[in-house]
This record gives sequence, C-alpha cells and structure tokens, in this order.
Amino acid sequence: MKLSSLVRQHVAALRALLVLTVIVGGAYPLLVWLAAQLPGLHDKADGSIVQAGGKPVGSSLIGQLFTAADGTPLPQYLQSRPSMAGDGYDPMATSASNLGPESIVDAPDKPSLLTLVCTRSQDVAKLDGVDGARPFCTGGGVGAVLSVIGPRDTSGPMAGRVTHPVRVVSVNEPCTATTTPFLATYEGVRVECAKTDEDYSTGQLVPVHGAANASPEVPADAVTASGSGLDPDISPAYADQQADRIARVRGITADQVRTVIAAHTDGRALGFMGEPAVDVLAVNLALDQQRLGG
Repeated sequence: MKLSSLVRQHVAALRALLVLTVIVGGAYPLLVWLAAQLPGLHDKADGSIVQAGGKPVGSSLIGQLFTAADGTPLPQYLQSRPSMAGDGYDPMATSASNLGPESIVDAPDKPSLLTLVCTRSQDVAKLDGVDGARPFCTGGGVGAVLSVIGPRDTSGPMAGRVTHPVRVVSVNEPCTATTTPFLATYEGVRVECAKTDEDYSTGQLVPVHGAANASPEVPADAVTASGSGLDPDISPAYADQQADRIARVRGITADQVRTVIAAHTDGRALGFMGEPAVDVLAVNLALDQQRLGG
C-alpha cells in the first residue's frame, strides 16, 4: 500500500472520529438535556424530587427508610417494605438478595430467605400489634426446617426419602442451655436443636408447615424486598395494617389515617396491569401536613 493511500485512510478515519464525537458526545446529549427541560419533563429529568417546605425530602420513584438513627422504625410513619440495596434504598447499590425459594437453611453468617421472612414477620407484628405467625416459621422467628437423618428409599416414587429416621435436627435453631426445638418429635424421634460445629447436610431437609394460617396476617410485601431494592410503594393491605398504630401515636382516628392512605393509592395501570400501590412518602408527608394544619 502506498504511503499516500495510508495517509488518506487515516485522515478519513480521524475525520469520522471527530464528527461522531461532536454528534454523539456533544450535540445528542445537549439535545436530550434541552428536551428534558421542557414543561412536564423537567421534574422527571431531575429525579422526580419531592419538595416539602421548600426542601427536598425524597423522590417519588425511590423508596426510603422511616427510621431513627439506630434503625428503629418511627411509629408515627407508614413503613416501607424491606430493602436489600446497600444499607437500604441506596440508588448506588440497587440489588436483590439473590436468595430463592430453596434458601431455607441458615449459614453461620447469613440467614436463609425463609428465616429472613420469618424474622421480619415477627418484627412487623410486634410493631403493628398483629399476629406474626407464618407457615414454615418457628415461634422464635426462624425457618422451621428439620434435617432428617437415616436410611433412604433407593427406588420407586419415594426414592431419596428417609424411610426410618434415626436422628432429627432443627437446623436453624442453635443449641443453648434453655433452647427447646419448635417441634418435640418427628415420626417418633426426638427433635434436637442444631450445634454450630456439626454438619447436617447428609439428612433430608423437611420444612414443617406448622399450625399457622395459610394466609398470614402480615402481608408478603412487609417481609420481602423488591428486586431493585428501591420500590417506593407498598400494598394497600400492608398500609391498612399500619393505620391503627399510626393513629394511636399521632392521636388521631384510624379512619383519618385510612382516608389519607386512600388518597395516595394508585390502581392498576390501565385498569388491569400490576397491583394497586400506596405511595409511602406521599402518605407520610400528608400526615405531617395534616398535623401542622391542626
């Protein structure tokens, strides 16, 4: 290849690079920014920031915690659903726990999804004064899971199932001097509580439903985090559960709280997509404004 041809190719490539840099790196972002400043789009482009008293208090698109400095829920406010994003609702750490339905056995330094749900249910129930019992949860707020150890069936439809238990361990309940397992016996075998230095993985894992109602009083969104960890809304059922507690702390009636909740509840998109949702921040701001207004 002649030197002149090589130079022409490089000059053409450099010219294309400069033109695309100006268009894609300058003109296009500027055009998008100018469009975002149009009436009706400006607030959304700036993060849908919510103002109260002339000060930013949050975003309508990103949830937040309503807790004291030590993490204790503030009882006068509607509480958001759990968040696994950083320390909670951190936009720079949006994530889920990546724990699924098969996460039922606690690790030494990490509770299973089942135990997280059980513990949260107990905490929410204590705050709101309701029954926190859930299927497959112990009264102590951990997953009700047994490791059943013994000979297994090697054929047929029950292959892999322990046929004659010789030892049964409640795997999520550590032993202490006063610990008693959530279940006394299983198929005639005394249930033990787990010891931290023992491995029970050879046993068959058996979740125990227990006596709790199949429809728990504490709603699902009160004990599970959203996929993004940033969901700003909760279900009407969870909001309604909190109404009596909020009314008691604020010295108003539960009907007044429920009226505010209803005013900030959105129905299904287009009437059929998704589920109704309550805007937590909007409700809390309205409740504060109601107090200030007398």
